[in-house]
Amino acid sequence: MGLLYRIAADAVALLHLGFILFVVLGGLLVLRRPALKWLHLPAALWGVLIEFGGWICPLTRYENLFRARAGVAGYGGGFVEHYVVSLIYPAGLTRGLELVLGAAVLIINIVVYVRVFR
Repeated sequence: MGLLYRIAADAVALLHLGFILFVVLGGLLVLRRPALKWLHLPAALWGVLIEFGGWICPLTRYENLFRARAGVAGYGGGFVEHYVVSLIYPAGLTRGLELVLGAAVLIINIVVYVRVFR
């Protein structure tokens, strides 16, 4: 059973990374496929709110829940933990850096959407 929880935790981590990439870069997809704006705009808004609000994404809670049920403490070991999780949760992430990241997501998407709506 522990292996299934470990696989679930890794799958959620990969989903989390994909969502983050969509939040940051999804506006570029909207340039080619404008209909995607209905998916991307709420996702980008959520990403900005998470960073500005200092909240914890629900996907993080699920990752940690599955890891705990698998008997794994934290994010040690494996490929996914070493490469994917460190991208999502970089060492030294401060509140100020969260605000900068949120502002970067906001600015990137404003620039893209100004172009989309022209």
